[in-house]
Amino acid sequence: MDDHSVVDVGDVRLAYRAWGDPFGAPVVLLHGLGGSSADWEATGQALGDEWRVYALDLRGHGESDWPDEYSFELMRDDVFGFLNELDLDRVGVVGHSMGGVVGYLLAQEHPDRVERLVLEETPPPFSREMPESARPDGPVDYDWNVVPAIRGQVGDPDPEWADRLDEIVAPTLMVTGGPDSSMPQDRIPDMAARIPDSRTIMIPVGHNVHALEPGQFAAAVSDFFTS
Repeated sequence: MDDHSVVDVGDVRLAYRAWGDPFGAPVVLLHGLGGSSADWEATGQALGDEWRVYALDLRGHGESDWPDEYSFELMRDDVFGFLNELDLDRVGVVGHSMGGVVGYLLAQEHPDRVERLVLEETPPPFSREMPESARPDGPVDYDWNVVPAIRGQVGDPDPEWADRLDEIVAPTLMVTGGPDSSMPQDRIPDMAARIPDSRTIMIPVGHNVHALEPGQFAAAVSDFFTS
């Protein structure tokens, strides 16, 4: 069973869920664009058998505040503040898509706080054309304003993000979804080559690996964290 809590980080209140032994080694899960901590339910429960797992609602998503100010850097700083508020020293970080970018920016900026890093279907920091994103009909559980802000940075990332990949000291596992993924896969090897201690595996089910194969994904993460 998961615990639901909130924490104030600066001017933003972040909601999160937690699973597992409160005294276990901490693992932080970061969802993708338009998602929430609820996306990690099956994975969080599985990882909770060995770890203390925290899944955040990033700003503009789920039950966290929607402050109408969005960027990867702000989300990175929110996560850093979350670690400080909960007195989490060194953590394993697992990020899906948008959450993976937040994760590797955190590992660049605060290498002493990220023990190991898992990047699931994370867009590499190289410019690319981004198709227009149509607003869904009906209500959504995220602030639509986050979409153009984040997609704009995915399509035109800060060059420093790529330049600093070699500053990531945490062992890094890159998980790709294979040819059925909606995210282009061609630059993933280029990104992996720039991270000093990285390995890449494929679980060929598409973009949402952790949702479609939670058992296999959680097993791969656990094996990596204990290797």
